[in-house]
Amino acid sequence: MLDIKKEDKENILNTYKRFDLVIKEGKGATFFDESGKKYIDFSSGIGTNSFGACDDEWTSAIEKQIHLVQHTSNLFYTEPQVRLAILLCEKTGMKKVFFANSGAEANECAIKAARKYSYDKYGSDRYEIITLVNSFHGRTIATLSATGQDVFHNYFYPFVDGFKYAIANDIDNLSNLINNKTCAIMIETIQGEGGVNALNEEYIKYIDKICKEKDLVFIVDEVQTGNGRTGYLYSYMEYGVSPDIVTTAKGLAGGLPFGAILFSNKLENTLSYGDHGTTFGGNPVCASAAYSILTRLNDDLFNHVKECRKIIEERLKNEKNVISISGKGLMVGIELKEGIKAIDVANQSIKNGVIPLTAKTKIRLLPPLNITFDELNLGLDLLIKSINEVAK
Repeated sequence: MLDIKKEDKENILNTYKRFDLVIKEGKGATFFDESGKKYIDFSSGIGTNSFGACDDEWTSAIEKQIHLVQHTSNLFYTEPQVRLAILLCEKTGMKKVFFANSGAEANECAIKAARKYSYDKYGSDRYEIITLVNSFHGRTIATLSATGQDVFHNYFYPFVDGFKYAIANDIDNLSNLINNKTCAIMIETIQGEGGVNALNEEYIKYIDKICKEKDLVFIVDEVQTGNGRTGYLYSYMEYGVSPDIVTTAKGLAGGLPFGAILFSNKLENTLSYGDHGTTFGGNPVCASAAYSILTRLNDDLFNHVKECRKIIEERLKNEKNVISISGKGLMVGIELKEGIKAIDVANQSIKNGVIPLTAKTKIRLLPPLNITFDELNLGLDLLIKSINEVAK
């Protein structure tokens, strides 16, 4: 019998500190290991499995497309891409879409588009992009450079020039960073990898306003917050703002590698023939998977996400070892009492049969959007038990 953990260590680059769990199969919000032990999934593949594992409609869409054509290059037209692009534009009011394979690629495209827009209109000296302290935008050299966390700015020198980092929710600090070299401001409305920290409404609206006044490109990174995760199709929609570029990935294709960059009419013609490209982006199988997800992201589901949030807050608010709950919808950060390590709670939780994540010092929950109330409450029972066990 294959020793998966041993062979993993010997044959796969050790860039991940894996939890002590081999997942064999799953359905919905439930996973099973090799022994048949059941786990409630509060991670959904770091927010990718929007409708959980092996969702029937999603699986059917993939199977149907596989029997037609699994891939062709972007030198040809394919129906799944076009159908998905129409739906994205209709649901967001954006004008054009570019398809990629991941959140990092989506953000890389956004950076290129913002700089080209400014170059075309103002020349080569207007190239700086302001992101936020504690942000995370990906692991390519450019998106690492855009990431406002010092811990990621090591080893891979030189990083890409032209990024500044503003303090989240500090309007004066942001305003002081804007100058005649600034071309764009790029934000996550909730900083996921940075600790599940939400920006406030005043700050988000100020960015929208200043970008319009100074003709800066307003980029919203919806890689983790998008596709229903916060109880809205995209999280920026809660605030009535209108970004110039929206990037998304993770939950868009329900677990397959897929990303999208949405452009407003301001930037719809910025990138032209040869300015950007991809071999696999817009793959017909992944596009079909994304279409099956996007068609079901509706008000009923968003209301379910918001109801789940209420349950989570109600269950945790009086727990003696929980200090606070951050994020929105089913993007949850749990601040623990001093001395309780999130990684210890995560490991204990897995032993007890529930799978959470961590984000810095917090426990992070990203359950499937359609998790049932029974599954949610069972998972919370196990999580609370685990927190209290670690706290002893």
